[in-house]
Amino acid sequence: MIPPAAYPINVFWSDADEAWVADVPDLDYCSAVGDTAHAAVSEAEVAVEAWLEAPRSSGQPIPAPTVRAVPA
Repeated sequence: MIPPAAYPINVFWSDADEAWVADVPDLDYCSAVGDTAHAAVSEAEVAVEAWLEAPRSSGQPIPAPTVRAVPA
């Protein structure tokens, strides 16, 4: 099972939203916003958990993360 923390999160400021956006590029339509970059990432982590629950519960494939951690 792939842990949610394995998925990379891109964080950027959005002038249109007047908020920080945290986008999870490996999971379609998985993103979150926050007043701070940290808050946006925290919300994105919740969104990843929710996103992954759908394919897990229905037996659908789960996309692999595109970035893998390098062993220390």
